[in-house]
Order: sequence, then structure tokens, then C-alpha cells
Amino acid sequence: MKVFAEAPTGSDLLEVPCAERNGILEMMSMRRDPFAFGDDRLARFGQVSGLNALGIQMVIAAGPRAADEILMNRDKAFANGPAWSYFIGPFFNRGIMLLDFDEHRHHRHILQQAFTPSALKGYMQEMQPMIADRIERFPTGDVKLFSEFKALTLDVALEVFLGVELPKRDADKLNQAFIDTVRAGVAYVRKPVPGGRWWKGLRSRKVLEEFFYENIPAKRARETPDLFSVLCHAESDEGDTFTDADVVNHMIFVLMAAHDTSTITMSQMAYRMAKSPEWQQKAYEQSMELNPELGYDDLGKLSVIDAVMKESLRMCPPVPAQPRMAIKDTSVQGYFVPKGSFVSVPQLTNHRDPEFFTNPDMFDPERFSKERAEDKGHRMAWMPFGGGVHKCIGLYFGQMEIKTILHHLVRGYEWSVPDDYQIPMDYSSLPVPKDKLPVSLRRR
Repeated sequence: MKVFAEAPTGSDLLEVPCAERNGILEMMSMRRDPFAFGDDRLARFGQVSGLNALGIQMVIAAGPRAADEILMNRDKAFANGPAWSYFIGPFFNRGIMLLDFDEHRHHRHILQQAFTPSALKGYMQEMQPMIADRIERFPTGDVKLFSEFKALTLDVALEVFLGVELPKRDADKLNQAFIDTVRAGVAYVRKPVPGGRWWKGLRSRKVLEEFFYENIPAKRARETPDLFSVLCHAESDEGDTFTDADVVNHMIFVLMAAHDTSTITMSQMAYRMAKSPEWQQKAYEQSMELNPELGYDDLGKLSVIDAVMKESLRMCPPVPAQPRMAIKDTSVQGYFVPKGSFVSVPQLTNHRDPEFFTNPDMFDPERFSKERAEDKGHRMAWMPFGGGVHKCIGLYFGQMEIKTILHHLVRGYEWSVPDDYQIPMDYSSLPVPKDKLPVSLRRR
């Protein structure tokens, strides 16, 4: 059996087993069916195995214990920036997720001002009437819900994050730019060949930069309750502020993260609630006990939507893996990991670990109840928002947006899919439904 790298002479570290098969074929297999790929890897190699493809050496470290070692990073052996930059660096340059150590701490401290409870309450006030109005105008009949959610989350992002009203043509242009930048990160051809994913991503990054730089002067001039303005005026306790370039980099990254992850999560929730209509009914009954317009403090009362959201995030986390780079020789679960190696935490498959989750392939929101609390078996057993210092900074905003949208959706509509329908997923970048999730949507 091939090994990833030879352990240092005299050490008691194990050597990472590596597949004999061509790494590109392994990568293609992983994108096509990550669950079958993960099961095969576990059966052949155990929880830690190596992969060489696309010019990188990667250690896939499965299970929550390995995730804890890597993401908590107690020895500061792993860095986010070099790993994520390989995939998305040219398109999301110097976003918060691509910074490390003191620089990351400095930027996050300023950025945190945009996600305080008072800031979140302001965003809630801004988004509530717009979401209610937008959902009231949802089409009925045969509807592709993924597309509706994507349009809606872009509307929310433009209103709450940017504080601007754009003509549909300009909004569509921004939306396509975000789609192209995300897809570019997993391109096989990583050069700007005209028409290719990488080329489209670079072109789209310029579109986004031009938009934000054009709007910065107005945001600097007057404080408004949107994220764009908040970042233009945010100060740390020491008086540090963001440069124009910082604001642009963070806005591009945060807007992408909020826009795509919320859309993916709601699509999974809608699919599961269509396949398990009893949960759709429970959510409807609970939401009808509350006012149509939610207050910030009402979010905690949506326990059914919360459970469905958590279980949907378990079954399909929007970010399916967390890559890091070893910046010095180190180890994971007793296996030698040489400096310069990529290390991947595969939470998509970790979330179906039978050690922690009963019948892991089954949709079962009750597993998050206080009585069962299966997600508490290990702090990294359920980690759709990542872990450690790089845990998603916008996780509370994302949950607030998702719950608000689903609250209005279940109050106004019911939806279904054919009994034999199984959602066809595209895992080539972020996990999205290939068919945009067609449902039959009816007004209540």
C-alpha cells in the first residue's frame, strides 16, 4: 500500500495510507458521490487517508476527534488562508475566512461589530417586511423552490447587507457574478482559459469589486443600518477601522457566504418537509401561534423550524468540508502530516457518523431534542458552521434569515413532491439540487 509521506525516523507516528488509483479519478469520485466515496475510504484505510490530485497533497481526516484536533488548532500547526486560497483565493481574496492568527483576530474583532445583538435586531427590522411581501408574491403550481429562495436571499442581501435598491438587470448581474466566483474554486482547469470556470470567476470578481468601490463613498458619508455601512464605520475598542480594500474584500466574501449557504439550507429544509409532511404541518401549527411579523425574541419560539433546520444542516451542510494547510510538520490522530500538506475535515460525511447519530441516513429532527441531543455526543459531531476561531461569524444572522423566511412560507403555503422523488444533488462546488427542487406549491 502506498503511503502519503514517510514518518520521521524514530518517531512513533503512523504513516497515512494513500490510494493507488489516480488522484484525479479519486477527486471525481468524491464530487460525484461523496457518501459512497467516504464509505469506501473508511473501509479501505480507516479514518485518516491520503490523496494526491490537482497539484496538491491532501490528508482526509474523518470523524469528530480529528476535526477537534484540526479546527481547535491548539498547536497552531494549521492555517486557513493557504488552504482556502488555493480553491477560492483569486475570487474571495482576503475575506475573513482566508486570514489567520493575529491578522484574523484583528479583522474579526472589527467585523464582529456588524453581528452584535443590536445590529442583528436592526437587520431583522429591515428584512421582515421585505420577506413577507416577497413570499406573498411567490408563484404557485409547479415551482422551482431553489430558484425562488436564491432570488429571495439575494433581495435580502441587497436590502440588509448593501442597503441599495437595484434594477433587476443589475441585481441579476451581481447574482451571476457570485455564482461564477463560487463555481470557479473547484475548476479542474485552474487557468483563465476563455469560457472556463476559472476565467469566469476572475471576470466576476472584477464585476463585484467595481460595484463595491463605486458605492463606498456614499456609505462612508452617511451611516445607514445595512452591513455595508456598518463595515465602513466599524471601529475596534482600540479605534482600528477598515480600509476601502478591507471593506470590499469582506463584503464580497460575506455576501457570498450569506447568499449561498442560506439558499442551500432552505432548499434542504423544504425538500425534507415535502417528503415528511407531518413536519410541515407541525411547523405551520407553531407559526400560526405567533404573529405574522416576527420580533427578534420570537425566533426562539420556532422550535419546530429550528429542529428541521438543524437536521437539514446535518444531512447536507452547505460547506461540505473544511480545508487547512499544515504550516509545520505535525500529526492528526497519531498519523504523520508533513508541512505543506492540505488537511480536510469532511463534515458532510462526519454528520452521518453512526457512532453519534442513530440511523444517520434518516431524516429525524427529534434527534436534536433535549432528551436525545445526539449532536452533543462530541462538540464536533455536528458542525455545519465550522469550529474553532474560524467558526462562521454570520451564523446567527443566517439562522435568523432562514427562520423568518420559513415562518412566512409555512403560514402562507403548503408544498409537496411526488412520492418517488429523490433530490438529485450536484456536489461539484457547494451542494445544490441539479433540478432546482421542483415542488407543487399551493396557497393555504
